[in-house]
Amino acid sequence: MTTHEGNFPLQKTEDEWRAELDATRYSILREAATERPWSGALLDEKREGVYTCGACNAELFPSGTKFDSGSGWPSFWEAVNPDAVGLITDRSLGMVRTEVVCGTCGSHLGHLFDDATQTPTGDRYCMNSLSLNFKEETK
Repeated sequence: MTTHEGNFPLQKTEDEWRAELDATRYSILREAATERPWSGALLDEKREGVYTCGACNAELFPSGTKFDSGSGWPSFWEAVNPDAVGLITDRSLGMVRTEVVCGTCGSHLGHLFDDATQTPTGDRYCMNSLSLNFKEETK
C-alpha cells in the first residue's frame, strides 16, 4: 500500500518527501509500513502536549487523549479536531481495517479500531511512533 493521493492541503512530490524524511520514516509515512510493536520512542511519553504529523508537523492528537491500550503502539481515543485526520478503508493483508492518514498531507499514521471500551469514544487510534512528533506544552 502507498499513501493516498488526494485533495490534501499540503501537496509534495514523493521525491520531495524522500529528501525530507529518513528511509524508515518514509516507509511508514509514505508507503504505509508498520514499525515493530513496543519499539517506538513515543509509546511511553507522558508529558503534556500535542502529537503532530511526522511528515508535516500538523497537530493530530492532544496528550490528554493518549492511553495505554496494551497494543505496543501509541494509542489515542480522539484527534484534536475532526479534520486533523482522514479515515480510509484499508483492504490490505486480507482484512478490512480503517487506515488513519494526516488530514493535512495524507501521510499514513496507523489504523483506527473500535475496541477501546475503556475510553469515552470507544475508539483506538493505533499510531506508529515514527509517524508522529511530540510538541511539549510550555507553561
